[in-house]
Amino acid sequence: MRATMMTAALAIAIASPSAARCQTGTSSLAAASPAVEYDIAFPRAEHHEAQVSVTYRALPPGPVRFQMARSSPGRYALHEFAKNVYSVSATDGAGRPLTVTRDDPYGWGVTGHDGTVTVRYTLFGDRGDGTYAQIDTTHAHLNTPATFLWAVGQDARPIRVRFHPAAGWRVATQLVPTDDPAVYTARDLQYFMDSPVELSAHDIRSWTVMDGTKPYTIRLAAHHTGTPADLDRFAAMAQKVVAQEIAVFGAPPPFDYGTYTFLADYIPQISGDGMEHRNSTVISTPRSLADAKFDQIQTLAHEFFHAWNVERIRPAELEPFDFTRANATPSLWLAEGFTQYYGPLSVLRAGEMPLDAYIGQLSATLNNLLNTPARRYGSPQEMSLRAPFVDAAQSIDPTNPNIYVSYYPYGAIIALALDLELRQRFPALTLDSYMRQLWRDYGRPERPYRPDDLRQSLATLTGDTAFADGFFARSVTASGLPDFAPLLAQAGFTLRAAHPRATWAGMSPVVQDGGLTLAMPTRPGTPLHDAGLDKGDVIVALDGRPVSTSDEWAAILARHTPGDRVPITYRGRAGERQATLTLAVDPTMEIVANETLGQPLTKAQRRFRDSWLGSAIPAATPARE
Repeated sequence: MRATMMTAALAIAIASPSAARCQTGTSSLAAASPAVEYDIAFPRAEHHEAQVSVTYRALPPGPVRFQMARSSPGRYALHEFAKNVYSVSATDGAGRPLTVTRDDPYGWGVTGHDGTVTVRYTLFGDRGDGTYAQIDTTHAHLNTPATFLWAVGQDARPIRVRFHPAAGWRVATQLVPTDDPAVYTARDLQYFMDSPVELSAHDIRSWTVMDGTKPYTIRLAAHHTGTPADLDRFAAMAQKVVAQEIAVFGAPPPFDYGTYTFLADYIPQISGDGMEHRNSTVISTPRSLADAKFDQIQTLAHEFFHAWNVERIRPAELEPFDFTRANATPSLWLAEGFTQYYGPLSVLRAGEMPLDAYIGQLSATLNNLLNTPARRYGSPQEMSLRAPFVDAAQSIDPTNPNIYVSYYPYGAIIALALDLELRQRFPALTLDSYMRQLWRDYGRPERPYRPDDLRQSLATLTGDTAFADGFFARSVTASGLPDFAPLLAQAGFTLRAAHPRATWAGMSPVVQDGGLTLAMPTRPGTPLHDAGLDKGDVIVALDGRPVSTSDEWAAILARHTPGDRVPITYRGRAGERQATLTLAVDPTMEIVANETLGQPLTKAQRRFRDSWLGSAIPAATPARE
């Protein structure tokens, strides 16, 4: 049945993560205790401040520690949310002031209570994305771990939060609504912390998807600067993408309380991001839908695929989520990388991306991975474990960029390899089949997986343990890749050198601070790196000729052929030096459709391409007369 698009009031009733996602150390006493009561208002929104209070009742005797999170669901690095909390005070059940102490940067101690403690504080927030909080006169965009502190050891208590929206604002969240439109609930701290909130004068579109006879509501709550027609168009695109991703798994996830919500912010002061949660996702960019040419659909596609992959098909290392430390898993190559593969693929399958645009993206991703030196330093699992150092983490000292390649593109290319190899070796199987196998094994019912479980599921799917063992040994626990040329040729695509006659030095210097400068570290194996040059070096002369512009640099290279040895003079930290560049062939690769090369597709290639890149929704069987 075709879903109906409509505008609706937002009453989002969604529980957060699975029951398994409870921090250790909770007790039956805490579970039976009165609900935690939060209250948040925005009397100084123009100064990006919120006033927050939290009340715990029936606390056991003794000191109570309150703290802010240091990590957030969906992020894998540390984020010091306590730095934006100040003016902290506490009272007991009779309103008497309590002593508040602070022995470390992350929390506060409260003593002398009568079983009840209310903590009040001011929160500053002016970064709107999937990790932080942004408060201004247009909205309050709240990532829960960045907003609310909690009492340690009381994680299992149910939670009630009262919002005080500004005039004209509504609440959009996966928290469970009550009869009071300003009050929402969560079963426990894990649920609460996984539930972002948007308070603003947002617009809403919704539609229904079915799992057999069971309906689920998909909602798009958009705080944006565009027109209603823009949002209608985007919602229609989203509906088609959602349908394609549901077709991969055969059914939507069993959304708690029957609803899933996109919390979209497309306003100038927001930061670009996408952050998945169990029954909602934050999707944001500072450009309007029209200005971005509706390209936000790719982030939406990526994040919705997470409703299966990582939210329910979930690495065991993330269960339960620990808000006090970085949460790492060696399986992000699948959790994030395979999601990265399916995002643009779903948009293509939905008919919302031209084939040449999709192939251009795929070509750039594959080229980067084929030519990065980082693969010699680690497998996809190793790159996954580096997430705490790179996932929006802040550091002052530079790191070597040549030893790391993101698990997003790395995993996406592993997904491409497995998809094409399955189709080649097992004609009835695809990567869609593998995702459905993982859904059966670990998603429904939910059962967190360990890294080797992914290999075992591939062996179960194919009935070929040797194939599964070989694929994982080559491309998951090690850093090998298959020969993509014959794999892509099955679909009528040619993998070739993009600039086969171009002479290449490794990178193009740029004019910076009055000189022709290497703005990035040079890559191992490139002519510039092998000659001893690195970031910050200023090129003085090439082949005996002074150079001061990028055009002069390119012109000199164009007069040479690969293999030529060319003198270079440069100025570095040790002063002016001379070296010799041994020029090479530009290694950039590209994927091109055979028909653009004057090579018509065979019937077999057309079938393969349509099966791979065409709609995942089975065509309706014509009714017999």
